[in-house]
Amino acid sequence: MTPLPLEGITVVSVEQAVAAPFATRQLADLGARVIKVERPGGGDFARRYDTTVHGEASYFVWLNRSKESLSLDLKTEKGREILHRLLADADVFVQNLAPGAAARLGLDAESLAISYPSLICCSVSGFGSGSSWSSRKAYDLLVQCQTGLVSITGTPDEVAKAGISVADIAAGMYAYSGILTALFTRATTGQAHPVEVSLFDALGEWMAQPAYYTRYGGTQPPRVGAQHATIAPYGPFAAADGKDVLLAIQNEREWVSLCATVLEQPDLAEDPRFATGSARVAHRTELNAVVAARFATLDSDEAMKLLDRANIANSSVNTVDDFLNHPVLAERDRWRDLDIPGATVQALLPPVQLGTIPARMDAVPAAGQHTEAILTALGYDADDIAGLRADGTTDKERTQP
Repeated sequence: MTPLPLEGITVVSVEQAVAAPFATRQLADLGARVIKVERPGGGDFARRYDTTVHGEASYFVWLNRSKESLSLDLKTEKGREILHRLLADADVFVQNLAPGAAARLGLDAESLAISYPSLICCSVSGFGSGSSWSSRKAYDLLVQCQTGLVSITGTPDEVAKAGISVADIAAGMYAYSGILTALFTRATTGQAHPVEVSLFDALGEWMAQPAYYTRYGGTQPPRVGAQHATIAPYGPFAAADGKDVLLAIQNEREWVSLCATVLEQPDLAEDPRFATGSARVAHRTELNAVVAARFATLDSDEAMKLLDRANIANSSVNTVDDFLNHPVLAERDRWRDLDIPGATVQALLPPVQLGTIPARMDAVPAAGQHTEAILTALGYDADDIAGLRADGTTDKERTQP
């Protein structure tokens, strides 16, 4: 069997919620061994975000397949001893603890580099280090607000958050690519560099286009619902059967084709109000009225057939259920069975495929499921393990005042 790309790489992660678990899950997809350290008494709090997936949380099932779960209390001497024994043989350490917690536990990159010079340490935080905001908590929606994303999302009358955890996802993606870069650098130079990612910086990068538009255009992009803020026509229009059809004009050739084939008004292409992209955005209201009037005479299938004939990108406005049943997913065999505690569910393959190398799609662990096996591999005997409670303390520690 072809080895997976990251086989032989061990990742130890003191992680919770979304950003860090998303990064490490992708490392696990590529074959890395990921040991997920969870607090006693329930583990990662994302396990309790909801109970919709056969009693498990949808977030946790998404983010934690192919990992080993180790229950460990890092506030105890024994818990920290076990963690350091794991770090001695690990390649990567990932943490997204609360501000200041890693340093208090001696798990910051600077401290770990002294003991483990070949260990790649990745820190995922809210606002990064070195500012007065470094000690602030930062959840996804807070960062959406701080970066201005919420101010450009929604309708003219009301702002809206993005429907998914975009700040967490952005940070998780940059942590993942940063770790891969650090592994490559270590392999080619012998040096292990720390990786630092913040939700604020990650989403800030994704806000670059509206930031440029605002700084150099003098005003930020308007909130226009499901329409594109700086391209027109680009958005959904209601067809005669009540269904919405989205169309996307990207250039002047497509605009001319839309006018001739779909709107059946070829002269409209030369109308000064609509002749350029900037003019169409400036006269969005009049333009939308023309397109909406035409779509009101067509059912959704007719509208999409005309758009296809004009070679203009278009789409129905799907629900999540529509997505789950999308023919592209079925025809490309994108679903796989995934074991979770007490059940089997369907999960999508990772979006990146490396030739014929198969994706790793192992089970989602129960909290602390692999504790005994990991401790045994570290050399703890049956008596040692029996003396360790789930909270990571020994019987001796519990009897001390």
